[in-house]
Amino acid sequence: MFGFLTVRAQEILQKTYGVRDIEIAWLSPRESMRGDASTSIALSLAKKLGKNPQEIAQALAEKLSGLSEVEHAEVAGAGYVNVYLKPAALLQELLSSREAQAKKLTEQKKKEQKIVIDYSHPNIAKPLGVHHLLSTIVGQAIANINRNAGFTVVGVNHIGDWGTQFGKLAIAFDRWGTKPIDQYSLDELLALYVKFHEEAEKDSTLEDAAREAFRNLEQGQKDLRAFWQTVVNITMQSMQRPYERLHVSFDLIQGESFYEDKMAPILEEGKKKKLFTVGKEGALIVEFPEETNLPPAIVLKADGSTIYFTRDLATARYRIDTWHPIEILYVVDVAQQQYFQQLFATLKLLKWELPVMEHVIFGRMSFVDRQMSTRKGNILKLEEVLDEAVTRAGKVIAEHRESIQTDDETALAEMMGVGAVAYGILSQNRKMDMVFDWEKFLSFEGNSAPYLQYTHARACSVLRKADATERRAFPDDIAVLAETERLLLKTLLLFPSVLDDARETRMPHKLANYLFQLCQDFNAFYNKEPILKAEEEQRNFRLTLTQEMAEVLRTGAELLTLRLPDRM
Repeated sequence: MFGFLTVRAQEILQKTYGVRDIEIAWLSPRESMRGDASTSIALSLAKKLGKNPQEIAQALAEKLSGLSEVEHAEVAGAGYVNVYLKPAALLQELLSSREAQAKKLTEQKKKEQKIVIDYSHPNIAKPLGVHHLLSTIVGQAIANINRNAGFTVVGVNHIGDWGTQFGKLAIAFDRWGTKPIDQYSLDELLALYVKFHEEAEKDSTLEDAAREAFRNLEQGQKDLRAFWQTVVNITMQSMQRPYERLHVSFDLIQGESFYEDKMAPILEEGKKKKLFTVGKEGALIVEFPEETNLPPAIVLKADGSTIYFTRDLATARYRIDTWHPIEILYVVDVAQQQYFQQLFATLKLLKWELPVMEHVIFGRMSFVDRQMSTRKGNILKLEEVLDEAVTRAGKVIAEHRESIQTDDETALAEMMGVGAVAYGILSQNRKMDMVFDWEKFLSFEGNSAPYLQYTHARACSVLRKADATERRAFPDDIAVLAETERLLLKTLLLFPSVLDDARETRMPHKLANYLFQLCQDFNAFYNKEPILKAEEEQRNFRLTLTQEMAEVLRTGAELLTLRLPDRM
């Protein structure tokens, strides 16, 4: 940002003090009294040059003030330089940043660097629950942001379709099934699974039977294989609808079972390298160096059955060999932190050539609505939560009927309700415990989906009234900017750097916070400055500014899975 200022400042400092190759960072302060661009380079150079930072700042400010693009520059505080740009320079910076972003995207696409992102990962025979929201939505947003930056993303839904839990379902169906398996709904399969656990509390032999059933499945027993495949099909068909409503999609849906024949070579490799050894109970384990403070991890059960850890080793090997990614990201809750530390430590001990391996953690979710958090023993189904959101959104629309205009209340309620749930999650720091709050999520005030949606619809309404459907260009001869115009322009300038920051940190809430600020700045501009009734020159400029804001808002919102209406 402010590349031309960087070049000129470097030239000035080189000529005045003989310093070369200086990195100069510019901030864009929100406060108008601090200018459009601010740098603290004088403070960092002062010690190196043995000079007073204010002296350096003053020399830089005087020279920058002479530039044709600069209204004036001044020294502030201990040695900051604040630069006030002419309107034409601010506009040119906005255009330059857009061109730089497009060029960067093209160059990144040419590299064809792949990033594997593992998210959502539900279990078979169970409907998606509200607890799946976090991994699903956070993972999709991170995938979208990386794609937007030009990376080739492989979004993987790693389904839990293997393991002892399947043995439990098989036993439950054998004991209490009342019709052919292909006639069961997902809810009925869940009821069978719950029935197993209820009965297992009274009959301990059921757990042993379940483990034996899974061993038979691993060994290829035909009737169990057919049963398993039917259950997987029922599950995936049922999950498709909530994924579609949330605007979530995957490049690959692959169950743990896919790695069934890929685990043995890794087990052999680990034994050959004397990394996997037999533990006290007869299981195959891996022990870690003392400095890691990690407990041993089981690689293979004593009875020869594989576990998650075995399959995750095979999964990592397959992903590395198949896509040669630069990063593999696992979007999984914080409770699994030690597990992933053990997994990544094992991969390093195997001495494989590894990409960046990262556990993208997220916190737990609590509910302001006590009814949602106290359904003891039951899964709070995601589809039910989305339906409830749409119902509540419909009531909000009815309450605001005088100010909301729509030709399709049902579609708008779906957009608002589902968007409120997704955006309500993504607007919070994923590393912290999150709060699910209906009132906040569906509010027309504050950082919420309805607020962003209403702001976008407001901008579109202005553009419709002006018949401004074509892409507009900023006028070249704007001499004066109102304070709200200048602030909105400066916020638009930040979009590329916000996207970079959100991508590099895997923190979607940074983009959400930016979009909220963008809406606030636009609404301040909209409420203070006439747009359609302004003089022609100002009218054209303000319509272009409105169009630019709407485009950035829509782009950013869709990266966060949020859809914005043109009318509302």
